[in-house]
Amino acid sequence: MNVKYIFVTLILFSIEVLIALFINDSFIRPFLGDVLVVILIFSFCRIFYSGNRLTLTIGVLIFSFLVEFSQYFKLIEVLRLENFKLAKIILGATFDFMDLIAYTLGAFISYFLDKRINQ
Repeated sequence: MNVKYIFVTLILFSIEVLIALFINDSFIRPFLGDVLVVILIFSFCRIFYSGNRLTLTIGVLIFSFLVEFSQYFKLIEVLRLENFKLAKIILGATFDFMDLIAYTLGAFISYFLDKRINQ
């Protein structure tokens, strides 16, 4: 268990909550929030997984892309969860190509920060 990443995960989660509660703009919440959520997922996984950095980065990026493509295919409606706010928060409701760019940026940042943290 990697204690450093417990703290990183808690800090990133706190920032994400603050963004969700207090910011409603056209850059920080939709774009920077998506960049940070990928780093958050990476850091959470890093708490338990000490294996190959590139494998984890690609896995987190694929997971993020799958969530975004589930929005394109309206998975939330297929599963009839459109009335459940938590499901909409987790799965999202609207596909946006810019999210894929944000996720990719978050994956790159995760990879290089992890490389620096674990030198």
